[in-house]
Amino acid sequence: MPAERHMNMGLVSRLKRWYASPLWRAIVSLSLVMFIGIIFNADGTFLQWDTHRDMLRQISVYGILACGMTLVIISAGIDLSVGSVLGLSAVLFALFSMHFSLPAWVSVLASLTVGVLFGALSGGVIARFNVQPFIATLGMMVFARGVAKWVSGGEKISTAVLLPDGTYNYVEPPAIFNFISSRILGGNIAIVTILFIACVVFCWVILDRTYWGRYLYAIGGNEEAARLSGIPVQRMKIAAYGLSGFFCAVAGICQAAQELQGDPEAGSTYELTTIAIVVIGGTSLRGGSGSIWLTLLGSLIVGYLEKILSINAVGEESRLMLTGAIIVGAVMLQRNARRNG
Repeated sequence: MPAERHMNMGLVSRLKRWYASPLWRAIVSLSLVMFIGIIFNADGTFLQWDTHRDMLRQISVYGILACGMTLVIISAGIDLSVGSVLGLSAVLFALFSMHFSLPAWVSVLASLTVGVLFGALSGGVIARFNVQPFIATLGMMVFARGVAKWVSGGEKISTAVLLPDGTYNYVEPPAIFNFISSRILGGNIAIVTILFIACVVFCWVILDRTYWGRYLYAIGGNEEAARLSGIPVQRMKIAAYGLSGFFCAVAGICQAAQELQGDPEAGSTYELTTIAIVVIGGTSLRGGSGSIWLTLLGSLIVGYLEKILSINAVGEESRLMLTGAIIVGAVMLQRNARRNG
């Protein structure tokens, strides 16, 4: 009996350690979602590669935003402006490329620069004036959306270029648009998906292979202790939000290329899905813990869940309610795991 009791206690201990691991929770969650897809496969639609390819393409823009959000949340921050900065970047990229006919590298560089500047501005307000991240990025969300509408005149920037006489001249989509919206490997992988994976690898290098990443974890774990340890807290916060703005610009460029237009309303409510991806993946909203690989798993969980609901003709209202419930459930699961861990 004592030996059996000891074995049972060992099993319980292992289960607790597993339950406390965000990676294992994310893997099990993804497996559960995949299992649901196999059961509710919409007459075999879920079992076709085209479904998975399209899911990866559709979630890639959100995943790119989530890369930047991961850096911010690890540092115990939040960025509600990601959708608006995406919309502004999409407008500027379309404007530079189609209306101003600038070279592709100039349009890309200019859009990325604006994204970094807007992100760094949020970080500067938070770091230097001690404004709560929620308030600062909420203000930036409204401000960036207003700039997008001002720059575009409240209209979508498309291939229809307005001439001084009031007529329209229709231009061909720039080559950079066609490239970003194309597929490779026999049409099986979208370029946008490749860019998403590149962003994940870039974040992994920052978080796991540079002192910047160690600093971000330290700031998220205990900001005061990080400051006393000599970590440049203000600069690192500005850098984190600047990188978030960078990824917003990348996502905005991808969005404009796929839609062949820069919509000032693009990215509306994207911040909700982005935060959901990071939290569902297992990165703690309290900061100091998490990884970009958890965000990748979170992207797949949300992407497959959305795809399964879509192919089974579930209404948007039900999808939104389910996403909200999952976010709350994920946070509660994290909290219980910390108590048991």
